[in-house]
Amino acid sequence: MATVSLDALDLAALLCSRVCHDVISPVGAIVNGLEVMEEDGDESMKEFALDLIRKSARQASARLQFARLAFGAAGSAGAAIDLGDAESVAKGFFGDDKTQLTWDARRMLLPKNRVKLLLNLIVIAMQAIPRGGVVAVKVEGDEAASTFRLEAKGINARIPSHAPKLIAGETEDGTVDAHAIQAYYTGLIARAAGMAVTFAIDGDTVTITALPA
Repeated sequence: MATVSLDALDLAALLCSRVCHDVISPVGAIVNGLEVMEEDGDESMKEFALDLIRKSARQASARLQFARLAFGAAGSAGAAIDLGDAESVAKGFFGDDKTQLTWDARRMLLPKNRVKLLLNLIVIAMQAIPRGGVVAVKVEGDEAASTFRLEAKGINARIPSHAPKLIAGETEDGTVDAHAIQAYYTGLIARAAGMAVTFAIDGDTVTITALPA
């Protein structure tokens, strides 16, 4: 394993690629729906296209709101973020019917890097159950010291490939691409927040824990 060496410009470019990947599908569906409405005279097809546009617009908005908190500046340096806002964008991000989110955390303000870490860990938890299931999020502690525990339960659950090493800032050759950048970024945020991330698996449940380092 080699330590990843990535400059600020490459990190920004790869994160932008990741965000574009997340929103290009619903935006493309909106464009397709508009083309159907313009070209097809069948009223039932127009209604179908309108439903597609509505659903895709909600999905694109939810993914952008999530990305704003998970990857973006989300306020000034040192700002705190309401966990209630984090819950709202996280539930919006779960746009499909195959994966559900449960949230066990009291509403409080946490330093933004800790909230960004929590949201990024939710993405990794979703990747742990590619066939769907339930992601249970639990936040314990208070504003001064908090811990995160995420349980991803589903058929063929597995610890996402290379996620632990990427979070530790390592890859086989010391490079990282747009596909892997989110897990690598999660590690950067964890270190900035002073938290250590661990993984465990037991049967059909993957557990991700973040504790003060």
